[in-house]
Amino acid sequence: MNAVTDEQIQELAATSKPYSLVQLSWAPGRHQSGADAIEREHQRRMVSLRAEGTIAVLCPVLSEGLCGVAIMTQTVEQARATMAADPCVQAGMMTVDVLPCLGFPGDSLPG
Repeated sequence: MNAVTDEQIQELAATSKPYSLVQLSWAPGRHQSGADAIEREHQRRMVSLRAEGTIAVLCPVLSEGLCGVAIMTQTVEQARATMAADPCVQAGMMTVDVLPCLGFPGDSLPG
């Protein structure tokens, strides 16, 4: 591992921008009647938000609790409103928590 200097940390920190970290968790309504169709609409909506740039990073999570994480380019208030309109959230299949975070423009997942 390369040694990182205080100056490098400060330079990177100066480039940070505010984002919203969205955590989606499965809720008791996960297995309700029609859940597959509702989840498909959720998926369509999330991919659409990614395509338009509202979601910068989209990560479905393969677990029984946490089911997804996204970094949104909206303010926390805007992200809460966006996610409150999600089909799975409205149906009680998922709960959502939105937290303020900082990110570094240009970061990406390795290919």
